[in-house]
Amino acid sequence: MKKILIVDDEANILELLRYNLKKNGFEVEEASTGEEALEKINNERFDMAILDLMLPGIDGLEVLKTIRSNEEIKNLPVIMLTAKSEEIDKVIGLELGADDYLCKPFGVHELLARMKAVARRIEAKQKPEEKPKETDNIILVGNLEINRETYEVKKSGIVIEMSHKEFELLYFLAKNRGRVFDREYLLEKVWGYDYFGETRTVDVHIRNIRKKIEEDNSNPEYVKTVRGIGYKFTQKKG
Repeated sequence: MKKILIVDDEANILELLRYNLKKNGFEVEEASTGEEALEKINNERFDMAILDLMLPGIDGLEVLKTIRSNEEIKNLPVIMLTAKSEEIDKVIGLELGADDYLCKPFGVHELLARMKAVARRIEAKQKPEEKPKETDNIILVGNLEINRETYEVKKSGIVIEMSHKEFELLYFLAKNRGRVFDREYLLEKVWGYDYFGETRTVDVHIRNIRKKIEEDNSNPEYVKTVRGIGYKFTQKKG
């Protein structure tokens, strides 16, 4: 059961929220001042806070600021409530880190929908990003993803534009990483038996690939030159 803290100095609002949240399966705690809210947040674990902007003593914005500056409670989801409808109040609340904002008067169904939406967003943020698995068509090495299914190369998740032959050459080397290939063999495997171009074609393409995937193309991490022979792909520096 999720535990919700509702913070408001209006007794009728607290009663309305308490009744409807409990009715929908939530455990509810209440506070009527900013000081009381901070004391409870610091001493109890809550899944979400519904925080009124206008409070006696410490107002809602100060409470929110304090929550976001405290390492132990900074990730608490907060929905702000206020009787004010001015845009500036909404902007300030969101800039301070409110997860959503609701103006009074509001419908209970709208509040519940906002709470569910915030919870989904928080869960999505906390869920670790699924990384693709290496397959025959997808090569993962270092910060590179070379995907032959989509003909895309990604570096740290960002798509790198490559020509068809640049992609094929990189894919072939990466697929056979650690092996050294001379230029003639690469021409044959990537360009085909009937290609009569010069071996410097390979050098030009290697140079272009390095510019796109290497941090320092003069000292490449991935595509290495093996003096007197050709090229190989490795993920080890040096």
